[in-house]
Amino acid sequence: MRILFITATRVGDAVLSTGLLDHLLCIHPAARFTIACGPIAEGVFARMPRREATLLMDKQRFDLHWLRLWRRTVGTLWDLVVDLRGSALSFLLPARHRAVMRGGRRTGHKLVQLAATLGLAPPPLPVSWTNAADRAQAAILLPSGPSYIGLGPTANWSGKLWPPNQFAALFRAVRDQALPGARPVIFAGPGAAEHAMAAPVLAALPDAVDLTGRLSLPEASACLARCALFVGNDSGLMHLAAAAGTPTLGLFGPTPASEYAPAGRRTAVALAPGPLGAAPMDSLMIADAITAALGLLQS
Repeated sequence: MRILFITATRVGDAVLSTGLLDHLLCIHPAARFTIACGPIAEGVFARMPRREATLLMDKQRFDLHWLRLWRRTVGTLWDLVVDLRGSALSFLLPARHRAVMRGGRRTGHKLVQLAATLGLAPPPLPVSWTNAADRAQAAILLPSGPSYIGLGPTANWSGKLWPPNQFAALFRAVRDQALPGARPVIFAGPGAAEHAMAAPVLAALPDAVDLTGRLSLPEASACLARCALFVGNDSGLMHLAAAAGTPTLGLFGPTPASEYAPAGRRTAVALAPGPLGAAPMDSLMIADAITAALGLLQS
């Protein structure tokens, strides 16, 4: 059995789709999978079992990336095509069965929206896949002994960023009240922009483990799994932390937590006061975030 799974270009949305893949892996134990996703999301699926190929969709003018994907997939008779992008491509491929996400604005959490494509309720939680090498590297970077508090001070646009000094203050409060001796770990992606967003937090926490730009996504997942807590802006790293099973606090202001709250076994959100999905991040009070983080650890 061969399954084509067309998913997101962004890391966060790609992570949220992994629960569907995990479900399909369970109910089709002999199936082989081809994943179509954006280049930055490739690592989400790098360690997925029975993944036959990953087809990267580099966005091109006039939507030519869809034509390129069609050319690479039209020669296969697919047993199932799952298309979370709601594209016309799915209907132009030879397939015995199709599950295509409908277009248009939807309500509810993104996880529920995605699960509806396969008629699943409740929706399966996201998962993260790592291998022994990823976990060994994580053990070197974050050796056993102290507790670790992961911090994710970056995001894909500036409006999502909580002030850096707030991250430092939250870490110190959580360490002193709940995790004595804990060390901060700063997670951020590669590139100058990510480094610039993380730099003020690193400067405020000189004893932090700096993992900025040092990890593949599977390695990041393995490191996140070694943290006692992760606190981060609405980002792909936040979703990856929740999928890794780490207690995860998401910080929200100008994006809707009702749609993009972290989805995992132990998660919570701290909301900036103001219009839902349109509040400024600097209005999120440090006391509220600390209370949410402590409550998550105590739950």
